[in-house]
Formats: sequence, structure tokens, C-alpha cells
Amino acid sequence: MATAKPKKKNPRLASGRKRVRQDVKLNAANTSLRSKYRTAVKNVEKAVLAGDKDKAKDLFAKAQSIVDTISDKGIFHKNKAARDKSRLSAKVKALALKAAPETATA
Repeated sequence: MATAKPKKKNPRLASGRKRVRQDVKLNAANTSLRSKYRTAVKNVEKAVLAGDKDKAKDLFAKAQSIVDTISDKGIFHKNKAARDKSRLSAKVKALALKAAPETATA
């Protein structure tokens, strides 16, 4: 027996119909921003794994502004944004420290 999802009912009141229209737009905007956030974080992590210190720093600076924007809009909680920025920063700094001892031994 295949059970299908029950069909959603359309709101009767005009205010309810308007709310549905607004929700569709807001959902699309939030989804787009959430995707942008995740992409920015992934790009920084890829640069760190590749060992590209300069690229990682540049991408981290861009990711920071995206993370702040998204936390200000309330898409992600501010503590999650701070936690993610902190973790990314630690990865970028660790990458910089790995490269620094090689030049310091000369």
C-alpha cells in the first residue's frame, strides 16, 4: 500500500493566501542564502586541504562577510555563525603555521 502525502489545503482568507505567497518567496531567498553560505565554507575548506595559504585567506575573508550577513538575517543562529567562523579561522591559521616553520629554519 503506497501512502501519498495528503494534499495541502488552500487558505480561505485573503491574508492566508498572501502569507502563502510571501512564504514561497522567503523560502526561495533563504534557501539561496543558505546555499551561498555552505558553498563559501566548502571553498575555504578545499583551499585549506589543497594547502593554498593565500587563496584560503582570501576565501576566508569573503566567507566571513557571508556568514555575518546570514546570521544578521536570522537564517542561522549567531552562535552557529560564530562557531563556524572560529573553526574556519583555526584551519586557516593552522595552514599558515605549517608554512611558517619551513621559512623560519633558513
